[in-house]
Amino acid sequence: MNTAEKCAAPDGVLLIDKPAGMTSHDVVSRVRRLFGTRQVGHTGTLDPMATGVLILLLGRAAKASEYVSHDEKSYEAVLRLGLRTDTEDTTGIILSTAPAVSLPDGAALDAVLPRFRGKICQIPPMYSALKVGGRKLCDIARAGGTVERQPRPVEIRALTAEPASLPSDFRLHVTCSGGTYIRTLCADIGDALACGGTMAALRRTAASGYPVSACRTPEELDAMEPAARVACLLPVETLFSDLPRLSLSEFHTKLCRGGCELYQTRLNLRQPYPTGARLRLYGADGTFFALGEVRDYPDGTAIKMIKLFVL
Repeated sequence: MNTAEKCAAPDGVLLIDKPAGMTSHDVVSRVRRLFGTRQVGHTGTLDPMATGVLILLLGRAAKASEYVSHDEKSYEAVLRLGLRTDTEDTTGIILSTAPAVSLPDGAALDAVLPRFRGKICQIPPMYSALKVGGRKLCDIARAGGTVERQPRPVEIRALTAEPASLPSDFRLHVTCSGGTYIRTLCADIGDALACGGTMAALRRTAASGYPVSACRTPEELDAMEPAARVACLLPVETLFSDLPRLSLSEFHTKLCRGGCELYQTRLNLRQPYPTGARLRLYGADGTFFALGEVRDYPDGTAIKMIKLFVL
């Protein structure tokens, strides 16, 4: 692609359906080339074997990463019973296997699933990007080491299973909080059944409110004209669709943009927002321009701009 074909300084949210075999960094590099910008970030990665929703942030939208809610994601995973690996998925070294004749059936699996619904704790896998002492766990694991990991609280909000193509395989449908390791969920379910388990496939079907049906594959983007690619970008405000919207007058917009606190008692609000609440801020022309947060001050609660997106 020559320079003339590239799009100039695009801004927005790009939803990618990541194929298996690509790293998230591979996808970012490809999008940088296609859109002609180095300003490409993301809201969370996927392992190379995983497919599905990968949210990329282009241009000024890259500023939003730290403010995006990672609270809920949905997955379809294949649990393979009778197999344990060092990575908790089928890319790892096999640690143990169980005879096919001894594997539990669907009824036995359904009987243990309630233990994994709701608020649970997981021990992060060694093959993960979490850092301990400044080093990634996966780097320590690849060097042959291991370290103690503390259990982390997560929430499994929905969990069901159905038979898959192989007798040892079951398809899991999971909706969970951010930070949940589906690999570890598979391994823990296998341990609960006393036969071992590992993750054989993973597809993220939704993240931060975006479904996989709204995503484009890298190959689809490759085939598009530059203008069509830009048309795939969603406004940055869609990242915050779960937050309340506050429309400001021209006067209050100028104050807010200038860094002033907007005291709620002076905004003629029907009801004040609670301390700590975050808001989408819109100017008098109806344009989203910033995120705000309600904070306590000596003279009362006020809304303070915490991130400006439109200059």
